[in-house]
Amino acid sequence: MNDKGRETRRIVSVIGTSTATPELYQLARETGRLLAERGCVVVCGGRGGVMEGVCLGVREGGGLSIGLLPGSRDARGEANPYVDLPLATGLGEVRNVAVVSAGCAVISIGGAYGTLSELGFAMRQGKRVVGLDTWRIRDEKDQPAAMLEAHTPLEAVELALEELEGTR
Repeated sequence: MNDKGRETRRIVSVIGTSTATPELYQLARETGRLLAERGCVVVCGGRGGVMEGVCLGVREGGGLSIGLLPGSRDARGEANPYVDLPLATGLGEVRNVAVVSAGCAVISIGGAYGTLSELGFAMRQGKRVVGLDTWRIRDEKDQPAAMLEAHTPLEAVELALEELEGTR
């Protein structure tokens, strides 16, 4: 509980492809379950693929998922069936900034160009970014970008939360 009597939980953003392979879907599902079991709220884009997999995992882990959807109407109809709280933003792809801004850390799983944009926004904001079978990015000096690489969902969750333990 915080000093005002309200419980606060860490929020982790999970980003990734909307057209996930079965393998990426399962990585997302396991990541969501592990985050929920650690008491995290998960924010994502709320649609299919990795976003659906992570929301299913969050549900299985007893957690809460928030989907920031691009449209301005009928958020429930636009969301995948496992999003607990679908929010219509009316922002289109600009919602990518909101998705990564909401989390204290970002986990990226797979991904196409939308995910690449989210990675850029997250790194520009100085977020802790963990990649799981996702883009490998180099900076303007041709050096690997400041992104941690994980090989399993458990490692991704541990890396994302490593510096956040004890914080809310």
